[in-house]
Amino acid sequence: MTSLSNPLLRASALALGLMAATAAVAQPAGTVAFLMPDQASTRYEQHDFPGFKAEMSKLCAACKVLYQNANGDVAQQQQQFNSVLSQGAKVIVLDPVDSTSAASLVKLAQSKGVKVIAYDRPIPTTPADYYVSFDNEGIGKAIAASLVQHLKDSKVSTDKGGVLQVNGSPTDAAAGLIKKGIYAGLKDSGYKTLAEFDTPEWAPPKAQQWVSGQVTRFRTDIVGVVAANDGTAGGAIAAFKAAGVNPVPPISGNDATLAALQLIISGDQYNTISKPSEIVAAAAARVAVGFLNGQTPKAEMTLYNTPSQLFTPAVVTAKNLKAEIIDKQIASAKDLCTGRYAEGCKKLGIGL
Repeated sequence: MTSLSNPLLRASALALGLMAATAAVAQPAGTVAFLMPDQASTRYEQHDFPGFKAEMSKLCAACKVLYQNANGDVAQQQQQFNSVLSQGAKVIVLDPVDSTSAASLVKLAQSKGVKVIAYDRPIPTTPADYYVSFDNEGIGKAIAASLVQHLKDSKVSTDKGGVLQVNGSPTDAAAGLIKKGIYAGLKDSGYKTLAEFDTPEWAPPKAQQWVSGQVTRFRTDIVGVVAANDGTAGGAIAAFKAAGVNPVPPISGNDATLAALQLIISGDQYNTISKPSEIVAAAAARVAVGFLNGQTPKAEMTLYNTPSQLFTPAVVTAKNLKAEIIDKQIASAKDLCTGRYAEGCKKLGIGL
C-alpha cells in the first residue's frame, strides 16, 4: 500500500489533482462558423463579425472561427455552408439570405450533429437550435410610432396626405417582423399608407427607384416615409433630393449606420435604431461556446419553436443622438462631425 505521508508523493498527487481540475475547466476547442447574408449594410463587416470574433477570443482562445459573407446570394451561402461543414464546424451561426431556403441548411447541419444558431433573422419553417437577435417586430413598431408622434407634434394634419412604407427584403423573415411592427406603429395613427414596397435584397438603389416613382405619383401628399433600415432610408432621401423636394419629409431608419447618423445630424433623416450589433454577436458567441461545452443554453422565450434571446434597442433622433450615440461611445464626434456635418453637430451640442 502506498502512503502519501512522503512529501514528494503528496506533491505529486497535488500536481495531478491540479492538472485534472485544470482539464475539467479547460476551454473547449472546436470550429465555429459565422455566416452573414450580405454587404448591402456595412454592419456585418464593421460590427457583427468583429464583435463575435472578440467575444470568441475571450471565451475560447483555442477555437477556430470561420467567417463568410454571401453578398445577398442564396446559392453562394449554400456553398459557404457546405464549406464550413467540410472544415469541421461544430456550431454554425447563420444569418440567412433567404429565411425559407435556410430550412434545408438547418436540417443538413443537424443531421450531422452540428448546432445552428439563427442570427438576427429567424428561420421560421425549421427550428434552429437557438435564435438570437434584437426584437425586430418591436423595432418596426418603434420607428413607425416615433415618426407618427413627430408628425403629430409638428401639427401635420391627417387629412393632408399619407406615408410611404419601404420594407426590407421579401426573403428575410426579420424584414417580415419589422413590417408587422410598422403596421402596428401606424395603426390608428390617422395617417394613411399611400403605398408600400418590399425592397429586394434590402438594396438602397431599388428603394430609391421605387420612391422616385412615388414622388412623381404623390408629390406633396407624402408627409413621411417609414423605411425599414438606414440603407432604404438613404435611398428614399436620395429620391426626394433628386426630385428637388425641399425639405425632405421625415424618414425613419434602423441600424444607426454612420451615414444615417450624419443624415440625422443634417436634418435629412428623422430617426434610426441604435442596436449595437456587438451585443447580439457576443451573445451568439456565448451560446456557441455553450454548445461546444455540451451545454443547453438558457432561453428567455421560444419563437418559431426555437429557444430565443431578444434584445431591446433604442430609437435615436436628433434630440437624443448625443446621449445614445456619442456618450455611449457607439460612434465618435470625430467620425460624425466631418465636413458639412460640423455645423449640425454644433447645433446638437456635439463637440470634437
